[in-house]
Amino acid sequence: MLKAYKYRIYPNIEQAFLIEKHFGCSRFVFNWALALQNR
Repeated sequence: MLKAYKYRIYPNIEQAFLIEKHFGCSRFVFNWALALQNR
């Protein structure tokens, strides 16, 4: 049996900025590695 949990967070402005920055960097690295693999 699989279980899943959902969590909701309420970050302040500084935390929201850092989260967006982190996901932006992660997306860049993923796309860079994908392009490298496709070449």
